[in-house]
Amino acid sequence: MASPVGPDFYDVELRALHEHLRAAYGIEPGDAVLDVGCGAGLTTREAARAAAPGSVTGVDTSAEMLGRARGLAVEEGLSNVRFVPGDAQTYAFEPASFDVAVSRFGTMFFDDPPVAFANIAAALRPGGRLVMLVWQPGEDNEWSRAIDTALGRTAFPPSRGMDPFSLGDRDATTRLMEGAGFGHAHFEDVREPVFYGRTVQDALDVVLGFRSVSEALDALGSDAGGAIDRIREALAAHHSAEHGVRFAAGAWLITARRSR
Repeated sequence: MASPVGPDFYDVELRALHEHLRAAYGIEPGDAVLDVGCGAGLTTREAARAAAPGSVTGVDTSAEMLGRARGLAVEEGLSNVRFVPGDAQTYAFEPASFDVAVSRFGTMFFDDPPVAFANIAAALRPGGRLVMLVWQPGEDNEWSRAIDTALGRTAFPPSRGMDPFSLGDRDATTRLMEGAGFGHAHFEDVREPVFYGRTVQDALDVVLGFRSVSEALDALGSDAGGAIDRIREALAAHHSAEHGVRFAAGAWLITARRSR
């Protein structure tokens, strides 16, 4: 059975937060744009429309996501976009070839963040802009607190490259970006709900499909059933007939420029 966390799930889950990123793109006609961790390509396609007659390159490590992204771009008749498989940390971008880099929650999972951000900076022209959404710390995200409480997550810290909150510390992220060649970093506090499903069962199927959750449940062994029950209860507590299952969420909308 396919995972409920399909290629289109994140576009639905993050739709309220996404509107803030869309408003901050600042893409001009003729721009060359890089989309880091493009997923199913919603951000890439939006950028392609704004940049025309310029071009957009979406990069992602997931073949499933890229397949969906290519199909949707064809359906929408976009000819100025391409999708490439790869890790933005190590991908050999042409130096100084992009005017803008965008990312919607695609920059938190690098194995070596200083190297990754330096590689992205090198792909931008001098003065080129980076615009990205990242999660604020876990304690500022209701969805994370609820799942962690159900799992007893403190016993299962995220492995390297798997921490969704790795860029949540504003000061540390500023230092990271400055060291990689970005300056004038601006952080906007964005608060919007995230959507997990119309029903509690839909939301439970989604949460159980998260890799971090499945790994934690595997580690719990015979106690996994109790954790699943607690997750279900947390989802039910955040369900309404009008909105489905929603949790409060906090993100940083970060904009910066290549400084060297």
